[in-house]
Order: sequence, then C-alpha cells, then structure tokens
Amino acid sequence: MDYTYKKIWLISLPVMMSILIEQLINITDALFLGHVGDVELGASALAGICYLALYMLGFGFSVGLQVVIARRNGEQRYAETGTALFPGLAFLLTLALLLCLLTKTLLPLLLRRLMTSPDVCRAVISYLDWRIYGLLFSFPFLALRSFLVGITRTKALNMAALTAVLVNIPMNWLLIFGLGMGISGAAVASSFAELCSLAVLTLHTSRHIGIRNYGLRPTFDFKILKEVFALSGWTMLQSFMSVALWFLFFLAIERLGETALAASNIIRSISALFSVIVNALAAVTGSLVSNLIGAGSPSLFFPLCRRVIRLGYALGLPLLLLHRTVIGAYTSNPAVIQAASLPFVVMLINYLFALPGYVYLNAVTGTGATRTVFLFQVTTALAYLLCLWGLSHCHVPLAAYWAVEYLFVILLGVQSVIYLKLKRY
Repeated sequence: MDYTYKKIWLISLPVMMSILIEQLINITDALFLGHVGDVELGASALAGICYLALYMLGFGFSVGLQVVIARRNGEQRYAETGTALFPGLAFLLTLALLLCLLTKTLLPLLLRRLMTSPDVCRAVISYLDWRIYGLLFSFPFLALRSFLVGITRTKALNMAALTAVLVNIPMNWLLIFGLGMGISGAAVASSFAELCSLAVLTLHTSRHIGIRNYGLRPTFDFKILKEVFALSGWTMLQSFMSVALWFLFFLAIERLGETALAASNIIRSISALFSVIVNALAAVTGSLVSNLIGAGSPSLFFPLCRRVIRLGYALGLPLLLLHRTVIGAYTSNPAVIQAASLPFVVMLINYLFALPGYVYLNAVTGTGATRTVFLFQVTTALAYLLCLWGLSHCHVPLAAYWAVEYLFVILLGVQSVIYLKLKRY
C-alpha cells in the first residue's frame, strides 16, 4: 500500500477545505459584525471560543471514529465501515442535543458570573442562543467526514466547504443588515450554512458511495460504540484542552497591554490558515496510518510521515514571504503593525516545527494509542503553562510569548517519534 505525494494531496485537499469551513464562517461573522459595533465584534469572538470548545468535543470523538473506520478499510472489511459509522453518528447527535440543552440553561448563568460588561454578556448570549443549533448539523457532518476520510473518498468535502461559504456570506448580509437581526443574524447564518453543508455531504454519500459495499444501513452496535469511545474519549479531552490552552495564552498576553493584545489577535487570525494545513495533513496521516496497520504494513509509517511533512512545507513556506502585506490588511495602526511584525515572523517559523510535531502525533493516534497521545498533551501542556507563568513575571517582548509555541510542538513531536520507534506492531 504505497501513498504517493499525489495521492496524499488528493486526500488532504478536501479535508483542508472542510476544516476551513469553521475558520471562514468565523472570519465572515467578524467582518460583518465589525460594521455593526465594537460590542458585537468582541462578543462574537468570545462566543466563538465558547462554541469552538463545544465543537471540539465532537471533533475529538470523530477522530476516534475515523481511526476505527480506517482500520476496517485497510483490512478490506469494507462492509463494516458503514456499520461503524451509524453508532458514531447516533452518539454525536445525542451529544449535540445534550450540549444544546446545557448551553440554553446553564451557560447564561455562568457567563453572567464571569463577565464584567453586561452589554457584551447579553450579546454573547444572543449569539449562542442561535449559534448552538449549529452543533446539530456540524456533529453529523463530522461523522460523515470521518467515514469519507477513513475510506479515503474525500472529494465531496470540497463541495460541502464551498456550499457553506457561498451560503454564509449572503445570509450574513441579509440577516444582519437586511432584516436588522444584528449579532443574532450572524449566528443564524452560520448555523444555516452548516445545515446546507451537511445536506450536500449526505446527498453525495447516499448517491455515490456504494451502500451495499460499505454497509451503509442504519444499525446500532454497542460493541462498536465502545471501541470508538475507548479511542475517542482521550481525543475529546485532548481537543478540548487545545482550546483551553489558547484561552490561557491570551490571558497572559492581556497583561502586556491593548496594543500587544490587538497584535496577537491579528497573528492568531492569520495563523488559522497555517493551522488548516497542519490539521488537515495531520488528520489524513492518522487515517493513512490506520489503513497501513490494517494492511499489515507498519514499516511504512515513517516514509509516509516524511512525505506528508515535505508536502506541508511545499504548501506553507511560500506564505512566509507575505507577512508584511498580510498584517497591513488587518490594520493601519503603525503601533499595532510594529508590535505584530516580529511575533508574526516567530509564528511563521513555528510552522517548521508544528507540521512534523502534529503529523507524528496524529500518526500515534492512527495506531489507536489515543490515551498515550493525551498523556503527551498533558505533559507538554504543563511545560507550556510553566513557561508562560515564568514569562508573565518577567519583562519580555511579545515575541518571547509566541516563541513558547516552539516548545509545545517540539515536545509533542519528540515524544511521538520515540513512541513510534519503540512500539512493536
């Protein structure tokens, strides 16, 4: 089972597009709400973090589901891939309903206690009141994406991503300005875009994937769900932790002042483009490693990872030359541009370390060792937070905070490589 650069690219591109959906939806919301008011713009960012934290729970479960499906596909037990899909789909729908209920009842009470601005708090709650329904569409989408990535049939993800963007942009304009719904209109537009994206993926799967060949008949097997959850329980915690760490990172940056915080927001926004490349290639690596195990070819792990990393460098490194132009597109404030320039270069160089770090980490996930991956995340997070705590007590420039990201991804990569070299299959 030989995965060439071309095949890796053809599998990875649709995954990149599907991951790009959430990023583009958030960017579109911010662009429109920036013309409504500062309260709405700030509230959409805070609400977006809350929604992302909940979304990552479903994303983490879908990683384990993808590993199980890919393993069966690699073993050529094709009919069992669909059998694994439906228990995962049922769990994700149940989880989405539960999170919607908790968000509607408990989250407003929590936000009122944590937030100091009543206006921002009300705007956050108004956004989440409608945005949370997106989980009912994004979670089933994650299940279908796990199935398609697991069987390496990912072309439909391009159509689904394009649909979401084409729907979200005009709907934002219509609901926010045309109907005067403000921040609630942005939330409705985003959730509706996810519904349309799910509809496209569902239609494609039902029409173009062999229902008999892949066992796509509604069934529910607790044994399969238990197998998936044994893997995904850890990835759910891992995914949630990744969002929590970013929150703590920006909490530390806030101590440096408004200019540093504004500069970091720009850097974080642009870094999303690189994270799409890294996360897509890493996710595909996990699926292909699972297929290699199923095919009895674990000796191909490292050649596969090296090819994925080279492909990622070819995609990301040319963007390094555009940093001045990109920063200028976000703001005309000279102080913010100056503050962002050096940290932005630090963030871009971090791509050299983040790509192999996450590729090798997801290769470990592809072997099914999700508990080990979670432990790697915990040990790395502790070192990361210790460094941030130390920097917060020193007078260091903003770039030093962003350089801590090097430590995080290098530790993840080193631990993963050691594990893959020592593990016997």
